[in-house]
Amino acid sequence: MSSKRLVVGQGQISGYISIFLAILALLGILCFHYPEKLTTPEFREIYTKNSMEFLMLGGVIASFFFAGLSIILSKKLKFGWPGFALAALAVILGALGVEGRDVAKSSWHFGLDWMILDLLLMVAIFVPLELFFPKNTEQTKFHEEWRTDLTYFVISHLFIQFFGIVTQKPAVLFFGWMGLDQLHTWIQSLPFAIALFLAFFSTDLFQYWAHRFFHTRVSLWRFHSIHHSTQNMDWLAGSRTHFIDIFFTRAMTFIPLYILGFSSTVFNVYIIFIAIHAVLIHANTRINFGPIKYIFTTPQYHHWHHCEDPKYYGHNFASIFPFIDMIFGTYYLPKNEWPAGTGVHEASYPKGFVNQSIYPFTKSPFDTDLNMEERSDR
Repeated sequence: MSSKRLVVGQGQISGYISIFLAILALLGILCFHYPEKLTTPEFREIYTKNSMEFLMLGGVIASFFFAGLSIILSKKLKFGWPGFALAALAVILGALGVEGRDVAKSSWHFGLDWMILDLLLMVAIFVPLELFFPKNTEQTKFHEEWRTDLTYFVISHLFIQFFGIVTQKPAVLFFGWMGLDQLHTWIQSLPFAIALFLAFFSTDLFQYWAHRFFHTRVSLWRFHSIHHSTQNMDWLAGSRTHFIDIFFTRAMTFIPLYILGFSSTVFNVYIIFIAIHAVLIHANTRINFGPIKYIFTTPQYHHWHHCEDPKYYGHNFASIFPFIDMIFGTYYLPKNEWPAGTGVHEASYPKGFVNQSIYPFTKSPFDTDLNMEERSDR
């Protein structure tokens, strides 16, 4: 992969798009053939088999188109032929003839369909955003750790069933004995806008304290600091989260959702918003969103949370609403200024998903044992 920023009109971008779409088509074929094990029951209720058949056809055709465009622009086969070959393989394997079918119940599954569709949506939104409106103009899409961040993205999506079950267990265990039916009925009778705001606020409040707790307890910070270890903030950076971090933070966030019992419409809108917004606030984009940045958290706001300079630590823990940080005295947003760099000061982390997953159990990023005596105050 190129170590320089991609330039429009040279054929590289269209070549990579072709490869990307062809790979998704190949993965999509697996979903059509093995839906019981590779697709998510809750997610299947949102899309139809006809829409997925159409998306598969469009993806293959688009892959051939961008492969041809790459060859025309670059006047070389270098960037176009891999996508063309992968798209041709997808056709050979039946991409143009796949048909959806009724799916039998299964006791376990991977979320390959969720991964494919979410990855397609995120790339369609954020790659152009970072390409045309970058904050760090020197940062390439293919920086030295992009494969690690992509692995985090893939793992978290494929194991959506596992993470969903384990993060919901604490709420069910501690609050399942309560008679919540009347509360759920009242919540679901609220106007949609009020219920949605309540879902956003309650989950963000719980998430705020879970997040802050991970920063102030050294035994937990060593896990959460993996998320802060990236020095290349982009749309994939938010995926770099240790599974211990995922479990506790999502478990805390699920508590208000479970207790209040929002309608499926409110819940689905919340999930879609969070999926996109969590990626946005890590993105490499200079857009500061004007007055909106004082209502919702933005890339500028969250980049300060990731600031490498220790004197700016301990700010901007909220995920959605900056006013929560204002209430608890952790708000920091200096007009149009951005942090000079991101990462963790005076820390060392191994490279790769597996090494980073194991590392916090054995060593501290700041010393040779688990004393975690960092000199700065995160």
